Amino acid sequence: MQPCAEFVLLIACEDRRGIVAAVANSIASQNCNIVESSQYGDANTGRFFMRVAISGPQEMTSESFSSAFMPVATAFQLDWQINDLRKKLRAMIMVSQGGHCLNDLLYRTSTNRLPMDVTSIVSNHLNWQRRAEHEGIAFHHLPITPETKLEQEAKLLAMVEEQQVDLIILARYMQVLSDQLCRKLDGRVINIHHSFLPGFKGAKPYHRAYERGVKMVGATAHYVTPDLDEGPIITQDVSIVDHADTVEDLIAQGQDTESRVLARAVKLHLEHRVMLNGNRTIVFK
Repeated sequence: MQPCAEFVLLIACEDRRGIVAAVANSIASQNCNIVESSQYGDANTGRFFMRVAISGPQEMTSESFSSAFMPVATAFQLDWQINDLRKKLRAMIMVSQGGHCLNDLLYRTSTNRLPMDVTSIVSNHLNWQRRAEHEGIAFHHLPITPETKLEQEAKLLAMVEEQQVDLIILARYMQVLSDQLCRKLDGRVINIHHSFLPGFKGAKPYHRAYERGVKMVGATAHYVTPDLDEGPIITQDVSIVDHADTVEDLIAQGQDTESRVLARAVKLHLEHRVMLNGNRTIVFK
């Protein structure tokens, strides 16, 4: 059997009759097969969303598919993109001092559970330089102060362009990105934070949550926007705690949950399963 080219087609548009049939006919006309298909019509907004996994002739490219698909895209006024799965997305990981998410991402990448190429690790501290060097990944130290913030963000943006970065993962990076940078990187930055927001902001949230007797800890992974920690949510999860758990137990469970949730969000993004719907997301599983 000849090897196949694999693509994922994402579509968003005004909901109307005939979209699925037209898309399927266009795919079939290019000697392609639909491997997986999911769709969702949002009754509140009247928007239609669709994800189609396609296998096709080995010689097919994104450009050749796009050219043949254009009549359908034009007729239905589609917002769409075709993604070639033979090309791994290029990811930059940013981290501060806590390394639980970083280490988890590196392990999952090394075992091919996350289909991405890590171009570099960027940090405002030096804690993880040796870890990056051990993995053979470039490490960039960008210390941040109020006086150097804009200068360092300009360097960061230059690295993103130079490395042709598709995705930036904030793996417990404890610096707030400027509004300007958030807008330039819109839809390309994923962040993770604990579930105690907005109830327990600032330093030592687990200690204050423990004092209040919380019964669960969790995490939220979301796209970064200028609204701090309020971007479109990709995925969330929790774990249960009880009266016998110490602060250290809460922190350990919280870090495990953060690592798991961030990895899940990154995988969904890498597999092109997440679509933006205003301030919400459509996540095709």
